[in-house]
Amino acid sequence: MNAAVAEPISEDLLRRFDVSGPRYTSYPTADRFVESFPVEDYVHALTLRSTGAAAATPLSLYVHIPFCESLCYYCACNKIITKHHDRAAPYLGYLAREVALHIEKLGSGQAVSQLHLGGGSPTFLTDDELRELMGMLRSNFNLLPGGEYSIEVDPRTIDASRLDTLAELGFNRLSFGVQDFDAAVQKSVNRVQPAEQVFGLVAAARERKFDSINVDLIYGLPLQSPESFDRTLAQVVELRPERIALYAYAHLPERFKPQRRIETTQIPSAGAKVAMLARSMAAFMGAGYVYVGMDHFALPTDPLAIAKQQGRLHRNFQGYSTQPDCDLIALGVSSIGRVGSTYSQNAKTMEEYCDYLDQGRFPVVRGLSLTADDLLRRAVIMAVMCQGLVVFKSIEAAYAIEFRSYFAAEMVTLEKLAEQGLVRLNESNIEVTATGWFFVRAVAMVFDRYLQTDRTTARFSKIL
Repeated sequence: MNAAVAEPISEDLLRRFDVSGPRYTSYPTADRFVESFPVEDYVHALTLRSTGAAAATPLSLYVHIPFCESLCYYCACNKIITKHHDRAAPYLGYLAREVALHIEKLGSGQAVSQLHLGGGSPTFLTDDELRELMGMLRSNFNLLPGGEYSIEVDPRTIDASRLDTLAELGFNRLSFGVQDFDAAVQKSVNRVQPAEQVFGLVAAARERKFDSINVDLIYGLPLQSPESFDRTLAQVVELRPERIALYAYAHLPERFKPQRRIETTQIPSAGAKVAMLARSMAAFMGAGYVYVGMDHFALPTDPLAIAKQQGRLHRNFQGYSTQPDCDLIALGVSSIGRVGSTYSQNAKTMEEYCDYLDQGRFPVVRGLSLTADDLLRRAVIMAVMCQGLVVFKSIEAAYAIEFRSYFAAEMVTLEKLAEQGLVRLNESNIEVTATGWFFVRAVAMVFDRYLQTDRTTARFSKIL
């Protein structure tokens, strides 16, 4: 991939690609999951893993902690807003039941090389509750030395002593939700956290030798401008986290009720958002960060940047990852997992999630069994999203097809993208250009068979 920052994007190009599209943390995307997915397919996939070659490959675990003390207006996550911390204890009991169902099928002691606690706010849990959760996971799975064990941190919920607890429990990667340091922007989205607080926590985390610190930022929030976001960028560069996740705000108030509190007139234009993205890329790469792709930057010494350089980058439901294509066991309300050639999602409400477990059943309510075409297109889309490069011979060898023939219609569309400067085509590959990285989701969408048959993209965020 050409890592250079593109020339200024023309107004015509902005207009053409001011469209909605998937983020491709999976393919097919989660909106294509069906409620008719038989839970027996998931159980069968677990059983095959326990007896097949995949058992030798370490698992990835995701645990969803849905609780938050206060509502952030931009948030599209599945969460429960409450100040009643006594709600956490029963939830941990249900997580233990869900783990037990998995262990019945997988057997105990399955190797795990990646664990992520997300939410909601995992740091809603008390130190003792985090100890209970991690103890339960370690007693059922084998968390390998040297694995990636990360937790999302709300800076408003922790202090230095809590960082001691996280280190004690084996977490080696922290992700701080910052979004923007501008006080007016923070107030507009109901997430006020002074920059000094974040700087102090990051300094304390470094004293405790955490392997990696990630900072989440969002551009496109109300009251942001390219100039105001420049100030946040400068502060983040000064903070110098190992990784930066830079997300475009997806304003979908018809789907996410909290976003209805945001004044639409205060949301930056598509042109302003692209300017923020361009300036972010320039600021971070100018400070020595590697542009991993779409929404991630990393220092050159970070495993994510090394994986990108070595062609080992992957993408999963949490975004870009160093973890090879592997099975992901997802635990908790609304969580999405991948086992074998299946995707599955748990019940989205606490009541339904608990009801399934009370009956001794997996709380899976939606999912998908992937076809051969799904697997092929997933490989192509992930090559676009992760490397910005699709090598025809590699795909042909893995899937026994002739690339240009199988994707004849897609090649016609790609020719148009090439004319617009988004990709380069030759006899052996497709490469995303520096300009194309602004619109990489549009390039990936070319290969999405579901979008070809259903042109409705209103369910997705804007790609800019």
